[in-house]
Amino acid sequence: MSVELPEPRNNPHLEGHDEAEQAFLGAWNTKRLAHAWLLTGPKGIGKATLAYRIARFVLDQGRFEGQGAGLFGAPPPPTSLFMAPEEPLFHRISMGGHLDCKVVERGVNDQGKPRTEIVVEDVRGLGQFLSLTPAEGGWRLVIVDAVDEMNRSAANAILKLLEEPPARSLLLLVCHQPGRILPTIRSRCRRLALSPLPEDLSVRLMGRYAPEIPSEEARSLIRLAEGSLGRALDLHAEGGLGLYREMIDLLKAVPRMDIPALHAFGDRLSRADGAMAFQTLSNLFSGWLARLARQGGGGRVAEVVTGEGEIMARLLARSSLDRWVELWEKLNHQFQRAEAVHLDRKQVVLSAFLSVEKIAAG
Repeated sequence: MSVELPEPRNNPHLEGHDEAEQAFLGAWNTKRLAHAWLLTGPKGIGKATLAYRIARFVLDQGRFEGQGAGLFGAPPPPTSLFMAPEEPLFHRISMGGHLDCKVVERGVNDQGKPRTEIVVEDVRGLGQFLSLTPAEGGWRLVIVDAVDEMNRSAANAILKLLEEPPARSLLLLVCHQPGRILPTIRSRCRRLALSPLPEDLSVRLMGRYAPEIPSEEARSLIRLAEGSLGRALDLHAEGGLGLYREMIDLLKAVPRMDIPALHAFGDRLSRADGAMAFQTLSNLFSGWLARLARQGGGGRVAEVVTGEGEIMARLLARSSLDRWVELWEKLNHQFQRAEAVHLDRKQVVLSAFLSVEKIAAG
């Protein structure tokens, strides 16, 4: 069963990020509002949802600026970014109908297919939009989701806006991987860093959005998704937890791999209907190697499947951490290349597992 979080533009709820909300409110209430904010953190933890909360708040509260808190009917300093979904302004922003709000996302190419990046055509006209007088007496606001998905030309166009921001304009830049964006963009924004939610809160939220998932399975999915609620729900829809358990069962035998079982696993992923499973496995295998390296470096790694910590400890004892990190880098490239040039999926799967066996055998 496919389960999805509400789209960020439609989601009135955001839990676990009070510190980030209060940081923005503090800047607003003290009139020290930066003209650009970089919302960072892992994908699927609520950054875009926070951006829309900020947008609704600014476009609503901007009408009262200059009236003085508590005077002539003006409201006192706000303490929350929340807006009820039945409010007309909530609906207008959700539907893209507010004249002072523009959203930049990946567009479509000439064949009508979604692009893999935000291109300069997607951001063209933003400078003129932000320089216009606000149509509804408040601010002009742009949400970019996500800035690290921009190509170089689009990023340079955004940088120009950051260097010469028009008055009463606000840019909210969602960013999954800050290291992938221009340092000059990072330096011109105030950063709001969002962290993965506490595990117990994530499990409770999984119960809200997918009550049919048993709590222990929800906990495993949250761990597998590194605390990303959105990714956990995607993994549930993709059968990711079952794939991960199969993967760990195969790795238990290293350094004496069960070759017939491995071939059967590869055959299943090589079928025409196995493309999504292959992509999911690619991400899971890469993530497992990253956790292996983290454990080897002294980090804490919560078990998704009982006994996998012992497997990691055994593999780390058989070879150096450097070799496991090298394998992680090599397989990341191999998985990406498999998707780009349509390599034989079974051979890629076999190569990944046998590479682990080779390193473990010394």
